[in-house]
This record gives sequence, structure tokens and C-alpha cells, in this order.
Amino acid sequence: MLQGPYSSLDRDGLLIRLPLISFVWGTVLLPLIGLIICLFISLMYHFEDATYTHCQVSNFLPSISSAISRVPERYIWRCCIGLHSAPRFLIATAYFNFYRSRFANRLLELLLSGLALVCSMAENSGLLLLTYVSSTETYSVHKNSFIVFIGSSLLHMLITCWLWRTIRRYYVNPEEVMSYRRKVQLFLFNAICCLAALYFFRRHNNYCETGVYTLFAISEYMVVFSNMAFHMTAYWDFGTRELIVATPPEGKRY
Repeated sequence: MLQGPYSSLDRDGLLIRLPLISFVWGTVLLPLIGLIICLFISLMYHFEDATYTHCQVSNFLPSISSAISRVPERYIWRCCIGLHSAPRFLIATAYFNFYRSRFANRLLELLLSGLALVCSMAENSGLLLLTYVSSTETYSVHKNSFIVFIGSSLLHMLITCWLWRTIRRYYVNPEEVMSYRRKVQLFLFNAICCLAALYFFRRHNNYCETGVYTLFAISEYMVVFSNMAFHMTAYWDFGTRELIVATPPEGKRY
């Protein structure tokens, strides 16, 4: 993957040239559209099953785990996440190279950049695992995968905010300042929604109150949507970069 303008590329060897931001948009829209479709089908055709819990009280919305565990929702979600996962690994690597160029002489930030890469890989891997092992198949694996996804996601956001705080301190690009502000806002919102989801989940299990599981489901939706929005801040980070696939000149083939 190459970034930035490359006017010296051999034009005969150029295979694909795509703005990186378009690549990011496609990557984020896949799970967003897939989730909306799964929720719609669950509410329209599997409402009773999707909103059922062991408490047997009235609920009005399914959790995400419930919404993606039935047919055809399961296959729609797996298809979207399968297509989404490879670009996510590529974007994580692009961010690591971006940070490495910015923090070439700053050891702490370089180490944090590496940790951000590991967290991003863990987040994506956890999402893949909880997607392909549904809660109705092997609950313990699904549950632990969800914990890995949420934990690595929050840590990745926190590290990213720290790195962009440093970038904002030394650069005055307005797009980078905007990116930092949006990242901090979305991280705080995501963390609050995670706490709310945990609270409502435990309250539902302990007291079996009507509608509390619905509040958990709404909090869970907000966690996922804010996570997607956080990744979309790449709009300000990679606005002028390009994804290029090309064959090397004859003299540079090894």
C-alpha cells in the first residue's frame, strides 16, 4: 500500500488508484448497513425470539447478539464482517505507518503506536470471532470475544486520543485539530455507553424489570455506532492519501 501523490509511478504498471477515504467509507459502511438490515429483519420477522430473555418480561428491541444469531441475519452479518475485516487490518497498518512517520524521534509515542496497532488487530479479531461464533452456538466463546472486542476497542481509542493530542500540540493543521476533538468526544461517549450497557445488563439479570433489557440494547447500539464513527474520523486523517496497487518497473523486480 502506498500513500500520497506518486507522479513518478510507471503508468503502465498502475492497476488500482483509489482515494483512501473512499476505502475507509466502504469499510465502515459494510457493518453499519449489515447491522441495520439484521435489526430490521429481527424486528419484522423474529420479534418474539429476538427479544426473549430468561426473565420472560416484555422487551422491545433485540440485543445485537440476538439480532445476528438467526437465519438469514446470521449470514448477512457474517458476509458484511468478513468483507469488512481485511480492509480493517490494512487501515490499522496505514495508521501505524502514519504515526511512525510523525513520531520518528519520540520513543514513547512510537511504543504507543505499536500498542495501538496491536489493540486494533485484537479489536478486529474479537469482532470476527464473536461474529462467526454466535451466542446461540457457543455462548462462552461469544461472550469472551465480545469482552476482547470492547476492551481492545476502548484501549485503542484511548491511545489514539493520546497520540492525536501530541500531534495537535506540534501541528496546526485545522483538519488534525478537528480530528482530535471528534476522537475525544466519541471516545468519551463510547465509554459512557459501555458503562450504561453494563449497568442495564446487570440490572436486568438481577431484577428482571420490564424494558430494562431494551435500554441495554439501545446502549449497545450506541457503543457500536460510536465505534464506527470513531473509525470514520479517518476522513480528516487520510483526506489526501491514496490507495495504489501497481506493478513495479521492470528494473525493480526482485
